[in-house]
Amino acid sequence: MSGRLQRVATAHLKGVRIMVSSDPRLDEAPAALQGTLLYVEDEPLNVALVEGILAQRHPGVRLIHAGTGADGVRLARSENPDFVLLDMHLPDMSGLEVVRQLNVEIANRGLRVTILTGDSLSMDIIKAMSLGAFEYWVKPLDVKLFEAGLRRALTGRRPDPARRLPQR
Repeated sequence: MSGRLQRVATAHLKGVRIMVSSDPRLDEAPAALQGTLLYVEDEPLNVALVEGILAQRHPGVRLIHAGTGADGVRLARSENPDFVLLDMHLPDMSGLEVVRQLNVEIANRGLRVTILTGDSLSMDIIKAMSLGAFEYWVKPLDVKLFEAGLRRALTGRRPDPARRLPQR
């Protein structure tokens, strides 16, 4: 890499900084992602962050948003998303309950549900993973982690072992 500085565009969104390099080599994706992501999240700022990443980096990925667990379950069944990103703390039910209710879709359709939580490893995460959740990510959402996980989920790759529970 040369000694010159790369220009970096920074957008501020209520205290959240999104950085995107203007270096075209870094903007090249291996393949354009296609699919539908259902994001079950009650915090508008987190939804705006994911919307921004998808619009800027992955325009072929359609985003569906649910602000409650009940809406998330309903949309997962009616819209058949390829990937569900699920907050564990929702106003009407826990993320664990959402995973329980989507257990048939996880088992029969191979629905990939990734748990997003502000907690470190908890019993609810362990239970959700045992019910078939694909991965778990800890907040705050890391853009590189999000993009790598989105790629794994939409291309049928195996989960990242670092985002799974240790096997016995």
